[in-house]
Amino acid sequence: MFVYYYTFGCKVNQYETENIRQAMEARGFETVKDVYAADIYIINSCTVTAQADLKLRQMVHKLRRVNENGVIVVCGCYSQVLKSHKAALPEADIFAGTSNKTEIPKLVEEFVLSRQAIVSVNEHFKGEKIELMKNLGSKNKTRAIIKIQDGCDRFCSYCIIPYARGRIRSKPLKDIEAEAKELAKTHDELVLVGINLSCYGQDVGGIDLADAVEVVCRTSGAKRVRLGSLEPELLTEDIIKRLSKCKELCPHFHLSLQSGCDKTLKEMRRKYGKAEYFTLVSSLRENFSDCAITTDIMVGFPGESDENFAQSLEFVKSIGFAQAHIFPYSKRNGTVAAKRTDQIPSRIKDVRSKEMAEATKASEKAFLEAMVGTVQEVLFERERSKDYHQGHTRNYVLVKVKLFTDSMWRKTAQVRITSCGDGYVLGEIV
Repeated sequence: MFVYYYTFGCKVNQYETENIRQAMEARGFETVKDVYAADIYIINSCTVTAQADLKLRQMVHKLRRVNENGVIVVCGCYSQVLKSHKAALPEADIFAGTSNKTEIPKLVEEFVLSRQAIVSVNEHFKGEKIELMKNLGSKNKTRAIIKIQDGCDRFCSYCIIPYARGRIRSKPLKDIEAEAKELAKTHDELVLVGINLSCYGQDVGGIDLADAVEVVCRTSGAKRVRLGSLEPELLTEDIIKRLSKCKELCPHFHLSLQSGCDKTLKEMRRKYGKAEYFTLVSSLRENFSDCAITTDIMVGFPGESDENFAQSLEFVKSIGFAQAHIFPYSKRNGTVAAKRTDQIPSRIKDVRSKEMAEATKASEKAFLEAMVGTVQEVLFERERSKDYHQGHTRNYVLVKVKLFTDSMWRKTAQVRITSCGDGYVLGEIV
């Protein structure tokens, strides 16, 4: 039988979908990229925003129209928080949550035999262990993802993820080491990801994120190691110092800000203020040369006044982010913020999103312009346009070099940056 996969959301979901695909293929299922050629559809969902929920539902409706007899599997965060699965999404046949994705091949086989709807969503519980998965890698990819952490217990007032993903859970160091060693044989760059990556090790005690990075850098043999999104308050000075000694670790840190207003941060139940965030950014820049700081910024949180937004905007400008993801607040039922009566109208959120995006686009342009004239190490990847070889610097800037050979795939070269475009730089091989 032929299987089509689709992933919504973060790199953790991407990792888990890849694991599901590998497990399905091990049982004889074949992967296809054409929805019309598939018998089975596996959708790994996200529920961070209402827009993510809407896109998922639209896709399920579309797939049912494409294949009225196809088997539709919905797994992940959206499925985990649903109260009445078949009522909410009657077109789906199988629902799995966020802690039993390794069971999906078995669930599919059960459904194919019985044609009876299956809801297999386990409640999260205190002391729960991480669902162990192993990425076998892909010969067609330069970069491989390793999930080392799951869950979050920070309970920010706007966020549904702690309910969807459960409490923090860490992959044992020995499993990370073994997975990294295997992936480094066929991949040049390893990306360590988690739902709240900065929390790594807190559930077991005695280890932290630096231990995981040190193990991968010391033992895997990977050319590059990169970190996924990080929460600010758990990156201590000691951890930063230890990370800076790992020469394979790339100087790119996606450090979630959410707001540059202390009042808003407090009402969001974030565990830091502007001063702490600024100090952290300064420390990262002091310890990592050519350091790129990227972030997520929310606008229109309930009760965010014009003055609050102005404070956030000015703080964002003062940081000078290399890139930023701007998004409007989205009400998630079951969270504290969703119950507030001082919700911000959509039209105001739209205006603020645009203004914040303009500011971060300006700082991105300044960051790229500052690279002109420098020489950067570029790892060339498979994706390429008609006229350019493409790859990324260690601080995750996209570099384009005019075609001069059939392939530069998986090759590393020193590139002098000559100019910049919209979200990328141009260069020439030194």
